[in-house]
Amino acid sequence: MTERQQRAQELHGKGYNCAQSVACAYCDLVGLDEQTAYKMAEGFGLGMGVMDMCGALSGAFMLAGVKGSAGIEAPGTTKAQTYQQTREMANAFKEKNGTYLCCELKGVADGNVRRSCPGCIEDACALVEKMLGL
Repeated sequence: MTERQQRAQELHGKGYNCAQSVACAYCDLVGLDEQTAYKMAEGFGLGMGVMDMCGALSGAFMLAGVKGSAGIEAPGTTKAQTYQQTREMANAFKEKNGTYLCCELKGVADGNVRRSCPGCIEDACALVEKMLGL
């Protein structure tokens, strides 16, 4: 486990949700302060609050946007690249875990837990490091 992956796990252990854990573990590498990253990611835990898209993966997507966006200086010019990157991350996560939906990862409907939250955080962090070079 890398230092950043360990940091994300420690943050989760302190009560950060999955999205916050991933976003905050790397926020300094994309020029974002931890307080802002924490607040920005709060609504994305528990699968966006409704057990939909995995919160850890959502945190990785946030980092992709912050890292790759040209910002308001050049609206719309980088979103296609960011969308491609997030699709690749989602596909890789799904390939490893069978799904990227929180309710399926947690086995809500069928009782088959596919991946724990710490495992999802580890996987999302690995994607951040591999695909975003952080």
